[in-house]
Amino acid sequence: MAEAAGWIRLRGARTHNLRNVDADLPRACLTVITGPSGSGKSSLAFDTLHAEGQRRYLETLRAGTRALFAQLPRPDIDQLEGLPPTVCISQRTTAPRPRSTLATVTEIHDHLRLLWARLGTPHCWQCGGPIRKHTVADIVRAAFTRGEGRKVFLLAPLVQDEAGGHRAAFQQIRQGGYLRARVDGVLQEIRDIPQLDPRGKHTIELVVDRLVVRAGLEERFTESIATAATLGEGRVLITDVDDGDWRDDLFSTVFACPRCRIALPDLEPRRFSFNNPYGACPACTGYGQVLDFDPETAAEDDEAKPERVREALAAFVPCPECGGARLNREARSVRFAGKGLHDVTALGVADALHWFDAIPKEDQADTALTRARDVLLAEITTRLRFLDAVGLGYLTLDRPAPTLSGGELQRARLATYLGGGLRGVCYILDEPTMGLHPRDTERLLHALRNLQERGNTVVVVEHDETVIRAADWLLDIGPGAGRDGGQLLAAGPAADVLANPQAVTGKWLAAARRAGGSPARLPLAPVIRAGEPPALTIRNARHHNLKSIDVAFPLGRFIAVSGVSGSGKSSLVRDTLAHAVRGHLGLQAPPPGAHDAVEGLEQIDKIIEVNQQPIGRTSRSCPATYTGLFDHLRQVFAATRTAKARGYKANRFSFNTRGGRCEECQGQGELKPDAHWLPDLRVPCPACRGRRFNPATLAILYRGQSIADVLDMTVAEAAAFFANLPALQRTLQPLGDVGLGYVALGQPANTLSGGEAQRVKLATELARAPAAYSATGRTLYLLDEPTTGLHISDVANLIRVLRQLVAAGNTVIVIEHHLDVIAAADWVIDLGPAAGDAGGRLVFAGPPSELASCGGSVTGRFLSKSGVHEE
Repeated sequence: MAEAAGWIRLRGARTHNLRNVDADLPRACLTVITGPSGSGKSSLAFDTLHAEGQRRYLETLRAGTRALFAQLPRPDIDQLEGLPPTVCISQRTTAPRPRSTLATVTEIHDHLRLLWARLGTPHCWQCGGPIRKHTVADIVRAAFTRGEGRKVFLLAPLVQDEAGGHRAAFQQIRQGGYLRARVDGVLQEIRDIPQLDPRGKHTIELVVDRLVVRAGLEERFTESIATAATLGEGRVLITDVDDGDWRDDLFSTVFACPRCRIALPDLEPRRFSFNNPYGACPACTGYGQVLDFDPETAAEDDEAKPERVREALAAFVPCPECGGARLNREARSVRFAGKGLHDVTALGVADALHWFDAIPKEDQADTALTRARDVLLAEITTRLRFLDAVGLGYLTLDRPAPTLSGGELQRARLATYLGGGLRGVCYILDEPTMGLHPRDTERLLHALRNLQERGNTVVVVEHDETVIRAADWLLDIGPGAGRDGGQLLAAGPAADVLANPQAVTGKWLAAARRAGGSPARLPLAPVIRAGEPPALTIRNARHHNLKSIDVAFPLGRFIAVSGVSGSGKSSLVRDTLAHAVRGHLGLQAPPPGAHDAVEGLEQIDKIIEVNQQPIGRTSRSCPATYTGLFDHLRQVFAATRTAKARGYKANRFSFNTRGGRCEECQGQGELKPDAHWLPDLRVPCPACRGRRFNPATLAILYRGQSIADVLDMTVAEAAAFFANLPALQRTLQPLGDVGLGYVALGQPANTLSGGEAQRVKLATELARAPAAYSATGRTLYLLDEPTTGLHISDVANLIRVLRQLVAAGNTVIVIEHHLDVIAAADWVIDLGPAAGDAGGRLVFAGPPSELASCGGSVTGRFLSKSGVHEE
């Protein structure tokens, strides 16, 4: 640390639950902030460091622009020195647009569009021939390459293989004073209009000039070729006779196929954008998909079907016009190095990198076009390498961004910054290992080191043990969540902090290893073998990269589905099993992924899918509204004596309706300044100061607290405050059980991480079924990486909840990379051995203790190395 280029010094940080934290972070180093969920890590990293960096940036703007952000508050801190410009790469971002792809999110598509526009070769979409726009000088040079003394004919094509008598064409020849034409390959004089078979197809080419190639005739060639181009509507044909055969060379002075006469617009980047009407496929408007509606199915009792049911009969299928390429036929016909742009974006990142690396170097002299080519190729390959480096080599460039997991999307944005070349800034990242298999963590660390070696400061909020131990500087925040956290327990080199008896993270890591993985493990049910009933068995699963595998999911067990990122886990569990179960239960769902059959469906009577999709995309949604808790809270306030006296009903206490909300911000508590170049910037509403309600509503108190005060409470605080109200406890208890005790009831949904959103959904399902922990056992729970955002101490609580569900006879299937969760499972299904085409195979199925000794499993090797599987 003595060699660090200075320090970032914080004094008296009190943002949210921070308790006058004093901390020093070395610049140009990798600093990791860890601690229990809700302890104050994000408050320190994002709401203090990044918020102040953003505020200071806005201070550099001109006065007129700066006036838009007059209300942007300064973080609650006494002093902050040495802070470089900040760049935030968080999970809490606006969801990508439906049209977005991996290539557009990483800006690779912008460079591809420019490369194809400047260096692509257009081809006729009808005949497939290359199209080039020639100048008159180009055509003159081509004529002189036929050799000195050669007699050549300059022809203007008038009719190309068209049926009819073509009297108008011959009249044009005679009126122009020309005497000869080549008709159907025969040179003849046009004294009278020839009689052609009107039912046959004919070709007519006007002879503009006959010349001998020799020096001194360049001017005449130029004039005759210009005349031929005018008469032939941009087409010029140069020919001579060799051994009785015509030798034709066809040219075009316009951007059009000289044979099919199909004109193309000038190439420019917007012609290769599916977000622009100039480049988008007109049939699907650039989405690559269209709705396929089965009229026969819809016709059956159509009048009796609700609209939403009739819509469910339609499914998205690849656009028949573009085949899912999204671009129109003109854009698809342009090729660079033999491929269309859509062909390249259909490649996986690793395959695309290999293809670009194999493109031969240009032999021609150093020209502006050659330099542009080299620059564009360098930019593209650099970004592809970084995508591969952060573990996304298995994704295709045209992968829709909304289908990416939160971890994949965050690492894609990280790769964009890695390729941007910025130096001297402070990057702040929120759990970059989210969704990442332990195998790929080292590659991610290498990418972060790459940022650091450029002179950047890298601050990471993280729970992953590998990243924690690799830190140059470690800050441990705690000891608990909410008001029980907010203290800096220890700071320094990672080894020193983890050995510090005051640091909570070091204690938990040591305790987990001594306990054989997870301190929350409960007695296991007897292990059963795959294929023994009862089980859900998928036969011949071959969706996406799945290699026609048979997989059995034992019922009544806690099952972990593991494997490296891109190995086929989601294709198997979400796209195939979940959709098949929903279809069997008569629920709306897309068709399941390709497979032959799913056996054992009759043993399931309910499915609960809990994914990482946001519970809401605006600040109007929050845990209280999503879980239904807000309805009970509003009833509580409406029942107070003051509210009754004033005639206030429950709707008065909703920030989503007029009457009780603040009308300045319409109940959102924040305003978005009119600055499109800062899309994620919000400022507190000056009227309500972020409290969402008007003064008359805030005047109604329950036990001394307003409705805004209650929404500011964490789940744990609310559980204590409303201890005597069972209706509220039925919702609050599950939220606490799944590790969300630190989350505020009114926290905007668009600020929750993917893991937090998923746990809110799980708690909601548990609250809806009070007997969930003692259910009939015929419920299937599907979860996608629920440990996202959880400290190891909170993972233990989550595992305890899941095992309670299993103890009641339910089946829990979890897609996970977390080794503690895998070790706590009854059964592990491991896919791989690698990602993309190299994955999709069933590597292992059995108890975790046997997985650790499976040499072919990457997950097994890491499980064995960690020792968490040991009893």
